[in-house]
Amino acid sequence: MPLERSVGAVIFRREGNKIYYLLLHYPSITHRAKRNYWDFPKGHIEGGEKPEAAAKREIEEETGLKDIKFIEGFKETIKYFFRFKDKNILKFATFYLVETKTKDIKISYEHIGFKWLLY
Repeated sequence: MPLERSVGAVIFRREGNKIYYLLLHYPSITHRAKRNYWDFPKGHIEGGEKPEAAAKREIEEETGLKDIKFIEGFKETIKYFFRFKDKNILKFATFYLVETKTKDIKISYEHIGFKWLLY
């Protein structure tokens, strides 16, 4: 069974006593899905990259954020399956917790929108 690995980030920002989390809106054609969906910024690790460096690169590419701070002690890996071209793919996605002070996002061509949401 084919295997994929990616890294991403749960990005948050503080506004007064509230905490907002960033979600990106993905179109169906971008991620092999049948419909649009919301998710955290994430992507594949490029050759020779360390996971945290790949996450930083993906954050900047997908959101334009540069003022990020990785929160020490949070690293969560999830595992899931999806189908692509009639094959089952096993995917491991590792997420870091990242803080920013920037509200304005510059989404990449891969996305159709974004939202800062309270939890």
